[in-house]
Amino acid sequence: MIPSITDSTVKAALAAIASESATTQEKIQMLIELAQGLQKKPKTAQDLWNAVELYQQAKKICDADYPLWKARSQAGMAGALRSIPDVGAELLVQAKTGYEEALPVLQQLAAPAEVAEAQMNLGLVLQSLVPFSLAKITDSIAAYHEAMRVFTSQDYPQEYAILSNNIAIAYLSMSGGAEQKNLCEGLAVQTFEAALQQINLINHPKEYAMLQNNLGNALQYLPSSHPVENNLQAIAAYNEALKVRNAQDTPLEYANTIANKANALFNLPDDPEKPELGNPKNLLQARNYYQEAWEIFSQHQQIEQAAAVAQALQDVAAEIRVSI
Repeated sequence: MIPSITDSTVKAALAAIASESATTQEKIQMLIELAQGLQKKPKTAQDLWNAVELYQQAKKICDADYPLWKARSQAGMAGALRSIPDVGAELLVQAKTGYEEALPVLQQLAAPAEVAEAQMNLGLVLQSLVPFSLAKITDSIAAYHEAMRVFTSQDYPQEYAILSNNIAIAYLSMSGGAEQKNLCEGLAVQTFEAALQQINLINHPKEYAMLQNNLGNALQYLPSSHPVENNLQAIAAYNEALKVRNAQDTPLEYANTIANKANALFNLPDDPEKPELGNPKNLLQARNYYQEAWEIFSQHQQIEQAAAVAQALQDVAAEIRVSI
């Protein structure tokens, strides 16, 4: 697979398919493979646009004899469009159309895993369209569940973990009355916990850390008559994630988790049995975590995250002054 292709190479690839030295199927495969190479590790948005162009050319030369390759071109193009940074919904709508047109053919002719991948990606597109009121979150969850029929924890643990994570986050994003939101937040926690019964630290550390971090977030903000207990459970989840995430190997993920842990400490009494005594020790620990996270985010030019943590630093400093 080619990690990066210049515009001139794309033009050369398009010129090559115009020759008669390869069969039509070979030309289609070459275009799709080149596009996938660009899509896998794009260095710029232009790489993704070049992938779109290659998929379009592959789709164009697919006639009635190559329905599966046409569907693969459509699904690949949809994936590239979904990945292009864009403030609006236009590219996402195009991606949605691409997946919806490709899926019936893939379901008929492709292997189950290829179908499930398209369903998972359609779920992501639908989830991204919800804020624009162009899709329903329930449709996104339905697409994820369809994919999960193939991507089981036994056969595809990484995909299963990602799907579980996406489903839980979808539940957390659902709007409605207080009762419905409480139900959805409870379902999110259950989804994370069910996934963590299948995904363990030893075999799938990256996915394990992702699920534990996001379980901690869900627990921390879960409406409950037992907020202290929820925060203690959230901190335990963050500590599990931090068995994998560290400042050297995964600095941004690590900074994200310690900032989340600081948020929980901010609201946790030093002695859960005596909450009236306050939390000066936890506030100091939270400040240290915020400071470390801010330094990492700033170093890696993550401007929004650094600004959010900088505000949290100000808040915790004010709280420390009050508690002294």
